[in-house]
Amino acid sequence: MNFQTAERNIIQEISQTLDGVSPDSINQLIEKIEHADKVFFVGVGRVLLSLEAIAKRLAHLGIKTYVVGQITEPAITSNDLLIVGSGSGESMFPLGIARKAKSFNASIVHIGSNPESTMRQYADLFIRIPVQTKLSQPDEVTSLQPMTSLFEQSLLLLGDSVALMLIEKQNIDMHNLWQFHANLE
Repeated sequence: MNFQTAERNIIQEISQTLDGVSPDSINQLIEKIEHADKVFFVGVGRVLLSLEAIAKRLAHLGIKTYVVGQITEPAITSNDLLIVGSGSGESMFPLGIARKAKSFNASIVHIGSNPESTMRQYADLFIRIPVQTKLSQPDEVTSLQPMTSLFEQSLLLLGDSVALMLIEKQNIDMHNLWQFHANLE
């Protein structure tokens, strides 16, 4: 396979996957972000990398974001939102953090591919990225890519789409966003 073929296959998979995400669930996520005092993110592996990028982008919009485990992480409260990224919804660390956040009455959003996961008992909102799972749902997008690459890519672009929607909804002047960009580089 050459580069152009690989690139086209990946873009087609991502497009098909994001077309399968519920717009209503994204609107609910935006509302939760706007009403939260602070937005926390938790995930593991490559999912965590996508979540860190989303947290950074939302911070550029002036939203107080924190990645669970970072040294400056404050306490979570009932006024806050925890966004959990976990395709399976069964990863031990995100499950434990969701359980703990729920004990503080924080709002929890799970972005994953498995609507029947253990995470559903903690999540106030589930956003399904319909990629291939062991459940073999009829609307799952299969992938030529290794492992869970399609989930992580779709998660990152879902986050960028949410940021763009927030910019438009709040009529944010994008030039003014540079005030939130790192300047010690």
